[in-house]
Amino acid sequence: MKAVGVFGLLILLSAVMVSAIAVVWTRHQSRVLFVQLTQLQSQRDDLNIEYGKLELEQATWGEPRRIDSEARNKLGMAMPTPQNIKLVQE
Repeated sequence: MKAVGVFGLLILLSAVMVSAIAVVWTRHQSRVLFVQLTQLQSQRDDLNIEYGKLELEQATWGEPRRIDSEARNKLGMAMPTPQNIKLVQE
């Protein structure tokens, strides 16, 4: 009877040890995943800021006044005179 009690005690002790190791491993994994989540959220925030800046830059470059200024200054373009305008009808 005493051998059965010692054997049962060893089984319970083993179960407690396995459970304790599982808890420690799970908490470690949880911390690792939380750090990864925080890094990804930070990266997402940085990308959102960059996207906002790019949208602002696109709006600035797409402004009609800006396009007209670039066409006149860098490309030497000008509005055609009425004599240079030809109407084409189908």
